[in-house]
Amino acid sequence: MCGINGIITKDTSVLNETIRLMNKSLAHRGPDDEGVFLHNNIALGHRRLSIIDLSASGHQPMNYANDRFTIVYNGELYNFQEIRKELQELDNSFLFNTETDTEVILAAYSAWGTDCLKRFNGMFAFAIYDKQNNELFVARDRMGIKPFYYYASTGLFVFSSEIRALLNSGLVPRKLNQDGLADYFRYQTVHAPDTIVNNVFMLMPGHFGLYKPASYDFTVHCYWDITESVKNPNSEESYEGVCKKVNDLFTQSVKRRLIADVPFGAFLSGGIDSSAIVGVMSKVSNRKVKTFSVTFFEKEYSEEKYAKLIAEKFGTEHHDIKLSASDFKRELPFALKAMDHPGGDGPNSYVISKVTREAGITMALSGLGGDELFAGYDIFKRTKSLMSNAVLRNSPSAFRNLSAMLLRTMKTSVANDKIVEVLRQSKISIENSYPVSRQVLMDNQIEKLLNRDRLPANRVKQLAHSIVSKIKTKEHILSTVSLLEITTYMQNVLLRDADQMSMASALEVRVPFLDYNLVEYVLGLNDKTKYPHSPKKLLVDSLGDLLPKEIVNRPKMGFSFPWNRWMKEDLRTFCEERIYSFSKRSMINEKEVVNLWTRFLSDDKRITWSRIWYLVVLENWMIENKIEE
Repeated sequence: MCGINGIITKDTSVLNETIRLMNKSLAHRGPDDEGVFLHNNIALGHRRLSIIDLSASGHQPMNYANDRFTIVYNGELYNFQEIRKELQELDNSFLFNTETDTEVILAAYSAWGTDCLKRFNGMFAFAIYDKQNNELFVARDRMGIKPFYYYASTGLFVFSSEIRALLNSGLVPRKLNQDGLADYFRYQTVHAPDTIVNNVFMLMPGHFGLYKPASYDFTVHCYWDITESVKNPNSEESYEGVCKKVNDLFTQSVKRRLIADVPFGAFLSGGIDSSAIVGVMSKVSNRKVKTFSVTFFEKEYSEEKYAKLIAEKFGTEHHDIKLSASDFKRELPFALKAMDHPGGDGPNSYVISKVTREAGITMALSGLGGDELFAGYDIFKRTKSLMSNAVLRNSPSAFRNLSAMLLRTMKTSVANDKIVEVLRQSKISIENSYPVSRQVLMDNQIEKLLNRDRLPANRVKQLAHSIVSKIKTKEHILSTVSLLEITTYMQNVLLRDADQMSMASALEVRVPFLDYNLVEYVLGLNDKTKYPHSPKKLLVDSLGDLLPKEIVNRPKMGFSFPWNRWMKEDLRTFCEERIYSFSKRSMINEKEVVNLWTRFLSDDKRITWSRIWYLVVLENWMIENKIEE
């Protein structure tokens, strides 16, 4: 787990100084080592966090094949030992000088070219320069766990693990992406390949790029399409057989992610997902598992008793971090400073990552992805119910519009606003209902806030139409929602936050639920198998008697801070200063933003804390990074 940088430019005089400046920006991601590669008009930079092979032989940039290939790499390849063995059996000329997965990636690329990606199981973002062909090969893992940002213009290509390194290079304009701003207002993030910075893009998950330094030409290609597993569903199996397969794949995934030469642990909330990971870790590891939880003095938000129940059951070395509002207020400036791309989440990940790293842990497992894969959110049940309602789906649009008007006058709540918006769509369908379900503010509200008569196309709606068009069977409604959850909220909010907030403390986070073998298998299962009557039933049944009933049957809480209370009390001044500062910006309607804040303070049910917080975060981020409108 590391940080990578790269520059290709006509102005070679700036290479050495600039690549080192970018490396300095990523020092928090890799405190163990630093390296630079310079050749003609290309520079590669690396900051190292040592996880596998802690010796100096793991130094990067790393060369291979008589210095023909040079790599900078961020991530972990979990099956590198199998690939290494395959390469040696293929040709005994493949000699390895290190015990690193980095060298295996280089050897695999030299043997199979870009097809090497189809063999990789891991989380990664890397760049390999081929000196002989004068070509740069860049790639990102299937699930988008590791980030890869880039900026391209005539005669210039710059890439990094973080946006701040691109901005600090001095080569990338600090300009706000105005269309991305609308996306941010809708979904508290900007969806890849776009970012909040104008002309800064992300390489998409499951994609690779080829850059020709001689012509400054960059082409992007897809090597893995997540929808294929749903388009080609699994053959009929007994429920018992499915449960056994899920158990085997999940156990194998956890086991793979325990390969490390450093102390490791797990985040434990006491929910099904994190408890399942801790349970399997305890079964397959020969070390005592260390677990970490954040709990609160506010009992209604605290999951302390559930986390302790699991810790006691599996005999873990448990660390309970009790957090008060004053504690959080003290940490908040550091959490926001660590935020590389603004979003509506993140500080929770920062706090638990920080205390985990301070306890001497360098790598931790997380339950992220369990809800998305095993239909754990309410959106799965709601969508299934909606698509089963033939009367509503077949009702004339005029009737639905009339119902929406009546409903708007009867109730006032966020949920009600979303129901009204769904009823107003041209037809009742997943591609029309899902984008509304995840939207923070409705378009009519955003238009007022941004002083715009017309907003750019809704990226989530475009993606929903694309995915639904590929999924023909009505037996895979839940998998369709899973695809949408994974490719929108999970990849563009949860994974991005997990990376930037954990790496701020030089902590590597691994996510067993996102092993692509497990993902492909579960997405290929039909609705009846996945959700016979309750959320995550398949996962629970697959685990057998691993988890106690108190965990399985407990109410779902989610890992969240008591924001609503804090923002009106301890954090009020902090939030208010940024809201008023944001309202003064030229693209913003000052009156509407201030009104939003006033309604929140007066407990308007339509203005929840999340509709305010992500505006606070955006303003703070723009100030920190000197972003121009």
